[in-house]
Amino acid sequence: MVDQNKTYTFIKDGVYYFSKRVPKDLHSHYQTNRLVLCLHTRSASKASFSARSFLAKLEDYWLKLRLSEMEVPASHRLVVSAADASQAITLNEALDLYLRLKGHNKQKQFEVTAKRHIQYVVKCLRNRPIDLYSTADGSAFRDWLVNKGLSGSSVKRTFSSIKAIVNLAISESGLTCKNAFGGVYMPDRSDSVKRSPISNPSLIIVKSECIRIDDDLRWLIALISDSGLRLSEAIGLIKDDIVITDGVPYINVRAHKWRPLKTTASERIVPLVGMSAWSARRLLSRVEGNYCFPRYASTNGCRSNSASAALNKWLKKQAGSDATVHGFRHSIRDRLRNVEAPTDLIDQIGGWSVQSIGQGYGDGYNINKLYEWMQKIEIN
Repeated sequence: MVDQNKTYTFIKDGVYYFSKRVPKDLHSHYQTNRLVLCLHTRSASKASFSARSFLAKLEDYWLKLRLSEMEVPASHRLVVSAADASQAITLNEALDLYLRLKGHNKQKQFEVTAKRHIQYVVKCLRNRPIDLYSTADGSAFRDWLVNKGLSGSSVKRTFSSIKAIVNLAISESGLTCKNAFGGVYMPDRSDSVKRSPISNPSLIIVKSECIRIDDDLRWLIALISDSGLRLSEAIGLIKDDIVITDGVPYINVRAHKWRPLKTTASERIVPLVGMSAWSARRLLSRVEGNYCFPRYASTNGCRSNSASAALNKWLKKQAGSDATVHGFRHSIRDRLRNVEAPTDLIDQIGGWSVQSIGQGYGDGYNINKLYEWMQKIEIN
């Protein structure tokens, strides 16, 4: 039985350690009479949580050792364990089912993310039949994620993924059990950072540096800066998506197997002006192969996180510590507002979902009208 009031921890050089004597009847299984484990934290609360979790697993293991050495009388009358009695699939099996049914035509990151989230649960609560997890387990898992250092938004995303996996398993298996991860309270930890638009003076500096350096990373920033494309949309482009004619140059934003779109409104035509037009011509003339940004895109998917880290690091040096690539989308919206462009036209250019039912009727503005408004926001 685990004593919840004892943490079995001590501090050495500011770092917490777990320490516990090995019971005398189990000495033969160990080369030492005391177990000491570094908890890799300087936080008392995190150390306490980790120590309790480790102690619970240790007590379970010691119980198994003792039972393995016992001759159990009347074994034919033993009640099977809850895990043996359960007819439900395990959490890992639920993951396999989810990937098999939902993973078609998805990026590799879809599978990687789902597996990572399930591994979190298994590490904290072990792999069990899905009907043997309780709401208390879900709450303990939430606390485990918080103590692990995940942000509030990351905890919510993790739970959203796990709930989807378990819900599908319950539905497909015809179970009547409750999803233990579905009713867990999520504290309001507002840790999201407000993304600021890139100012016009900063845009001028960025433009100048992109032209001076003139490489694929600068082409990517330039393309986004005057188009309002999402980073993933830009990375996933192929040359066939770029149309340079005597009329209106534009990008055809459409879904690809290696890069799906965020929403149905994301599929659109975006006229090219200013730095975006400059970048598009560079891509068509200087890049080998069909992928516009082969450094970050391939048949295996798009590595948007890697691109974001590299671009944001450079951008902060040019436009300030709060500058991010996503700030260009905020800038495009502000720049179009400042020339009094219609709201539904702004939504159409940026691929934002329409804000009213009426705006969803019709085919939207034609490319010449979009181009006319985009030319008004060019920065010289």
